[in-house]
Amino acid sequence: MKPLSECRLYGILDTGYVAADRLTSTAFALVSGGVDILQLRAKGLSRELVLGLARDIAPICRGAGVPFILNDHPDLVAEAGADGAHVGQEDMTVAEARLKAGPGALIGRSTHSPEQARATTGERPDYIGYGPLFPTPTKPDYIPVGTDSVAEVVREAGIPVFCIGGVREANLPLVVAAGADRVAIVSDLLLAEDPGAKAAACRRLLPD
Repeated sequence: MKPLSECRLYGILDTGYVAADRLTSTAFALVSGGVDILQLRAKGLSRELVLGLARDIAPICRGAGVPFILNDHPDLVAEAGADGAHVGQEDMTVAEARLKAGPGALIGRSTHSPEQARATTGERPDYIGYGPLFPTPTKPDYIPVGTDSVAEVVREAGIPVFCIGGVREANLPLVVAAGADRVAIVSDLLLAEDPGAKAAACRRLLPD
């Protein structure tokens, strides 16, 4: 599995954008195109449905050496064959997520301000998501944090920071110029005519 330190482009398979019957083909396209880490986000689906989808996607990621992350379901990590879980600020502590996910699982945490990022790194997650940088339909209730604080958060975190929220190929150079070396992209990948080609284009804009 690719080490987290080498992961730059984080793809998120969101069932709000991709129908269940297209998830595996989209996952294959994304990892083939250059996504370094992939998350399944299936809000509102039952535990059983999430588990079934995850079991279909896990072998695709494993075959590509790409870490596979479950959103919100650390208790399913081992059963699904995933590599870790991602939790939000309101979900549970990082310690609770680690306990549920099991030994060796990667745990990521969402943060929405520099203060939150500082507090969260004290919980010792493996990485944090920081944003939303820009307005995004994925998180319509969140106020964008902009790019001014990106360099500060990346510098202080001491762990990988994936900037997220409205990040697209078109504004990716701006995000990188602001100090980001890792990003998570959702709709720009999933709604592309060719998600694999879009992933490859975005990956080329990120540092190695």
